[in-house]
Amino acid sequence: MDHDSAAVPLSGSVRLAVDCMGGDHGPAVTLPACRSFLAAHPEAELLLVGRAEALAPAAGWARCTLVVASEVVTMDDSVEVALRRKRDSSLRVSISQVKLVDGVAAAHACVSAGNTGALMAVARYVLKTLEGIDRPAIATVMPNQRDGHTTVLDLGANVDCSAEHLLQFAVMGSALVAAVEGRPHPSVGLLNIGEEAIKGSETIKRAGELLRAAAAGGHLNFHGNVEGNDIFTGKTDIVVCDGFVGNVALKTAEGLASMLSSFIRQEFTRNWYSKLAALVALPVLNRFKRRVDHRRYNGAALLGLRGLVFKSHGSADAFAFEQALNRAYDAARNRLLEQVHDRILQTLQALPPPPGGQAPVVPQAA
Repeated sequence: MDHDSAAVPLSGSVRLAVDCMGGDHGPAVTLPACRSFLAAHPEAELLLVGRAEALAPAAGWARCTLVVASEVVTMDDSVEVALRRKRDSSLRVSISQVKLVDGVAAAHACVSAGNTGALMAVARYVLKTLEGIDRPAIATVMPNQRDGHTTVLDLGANVDCSAEHLLQFAVMGSALVAAVEGRPHPSVGLLNIGEEAIKGSETIKRAGELLRAAAAGGHLNFHGNVEGNDIFTGKTDIVVCDGFVGNVALKTAEGLASMLSSFIRQEFTRNWYSKLAALVALPVLNRFKRRVDHRRYNGAALLGLRGLVFKSHGSADAFAFEQALNRAYDAARNRLLEQVHDRILQTLQALPPPPGGQAPVVPQAA
């Protein structure tokens, strides 16, 4: 395949497999979200996966197929339980819908609000990783002050990362932004303790070298090192980091958004002067609250797999879960999987050999 053909939007219906049992609320959230999503996307189809009794309210819905799974992976289940003991779980059955069998998959993407560790482990086991990718990464967007958002990865799938892993994250993140947002050359920043190339750990310095080499070959638009605040200033379209740092940044942002909502509510319960001041500022506060509302940015992509999988926040309400469905739909429609493959192929071919002299494994063109 070539990069231009991968950029052509998918024609015909986009089918999403939905784990209706996942998350803190299960069908009470996922089914209303699916109903709203279908109303907004008349060309979309859904495969609703779950226990028969839980899916009963959706019987007869247009453009829906019910797929029965007898088990549920809970938010407390271990990876071993999800992989070995619950082989007919809604989570696993949903992921299986995007696995290619004789070149064909039942669905173009999968969405689940289930246990993150179990979702990543089962997805990696069932789908396998793309050639040239060692580890999948979790990517999502965070609001920035430029009235847009910054894509950040990894957000928790990989705590310990090598320089080569960070390069792969940059390639996958670039493909995600190019496919979903239509930016062919998104800028990439490497999260560090300072902008200078001499700063950071040996892993970060080596990652910077690899990213600069990829940029010199025209395969990445590497800006350089960025700091934590740059995620929210919007200095670059993409920020790359290891999963430990990324998860801390994500949870911090969610905590600040929750604190703002709490602050607004408290101001309306104080004395009359505070109530008056809050009332005057309410339009501005509400606009800001909407901008930083983490529900609007729900839906993280598990990149690097041989299939599209999207993770919704476990505590998502119907509005937030619908946003995850929207992101999966956009990714499938814009052929994200093909774009990731193409960028990996182009970038790895341009890289110098790592220390030790062995060239990187280059995937074959499909």
